[in-house]
Amino acid sequence: MRPHRSEAVLRVLVLAFLFALALFAGVLGGVVGTGSSMVLLPALVLCYGPRVAVPVMAVAAVMGNVGRVVAWWSRIAWAPVVAYSLPGIPAAVLGAHTLLTIPPRVVDGCLAAFFVATIPLRRFAGRRQWRMRLWHLAVAGAGVGFLTGMVLSTGPLSVPVFTGYGLTGGAFLGSEAASALLLYASKLATFQDAGVLGTDVLSRGAVIGAAVMAGSFLARRILRDVTTRRYEALIDAVLVIAAVGLAISAMR
Repeated sequence: MRPHRSEAVLRVLVLAFLFALALFAGVLGGVVGTGSSMVLLPALVLCYGPRVAVPVMAVAAVMGNVGRVVAWWSRIAWAPVVAYSLPGIPAAVLGAHTLLTIPPRVVDGCLAAFFVATIPLRRFAGRRQWRMRLWHLAVAGAGVGFLTGMVLSTGPLSVPVFTGYGLTGGAFLGSEAASALLLYASKLATFQDAGVLGTDVLSRGAVIGAAVMAGSFLARRILRDVTTRRYEALIDAVLVIAAVGLAISAMR
């Protein structure tokens, strides 16, 4: 009996730690528009392994984006959301099917490499000051959608897409969240069809997602006067930390 009791206590402690981390991640995502998944995914992978961590994070991401959509509903720009999401949804389904057919260590390695590669890509897009049109958003939605299905955390790529269209503040936060919600929901449906959304995955995702959702609302109370330089440094730091954590997991 003692081993079982100790195991149950350990599970509760792990979930409590993840809940606190998810609350912080929700605030981060609510303030800068991205970062929640990057903060949580390495910890989930270390605790549960990538095959469980990614579906859990998908559940949490859906709930977290619901929170941001509700918080900024009146500011959402629906034209870019639709243009981005229509090609992004089938692409996310394709990416999710790809994820389920490759080894877990490959998933970890791809996640780490993707996060590192995102740093110069974001800065390149910023220097070019690309001005996005609706058809640009459709093309970007297809590419980011596939990556969302494959590696889940693609917020740093969607940030320059929506800001390049001219969205800022609440309009950016709400519109990016609405499009992400549609992409994550399609990925979640793929996981459901594949039979990987068991009771444990759903319960863990619901607890973590509730914390992310609460963080999204707390973020509205935070003064969003973050300078561009601090914003860039914050996102890059999150990317580096996430990449290091996943690289360690891939080498285990």
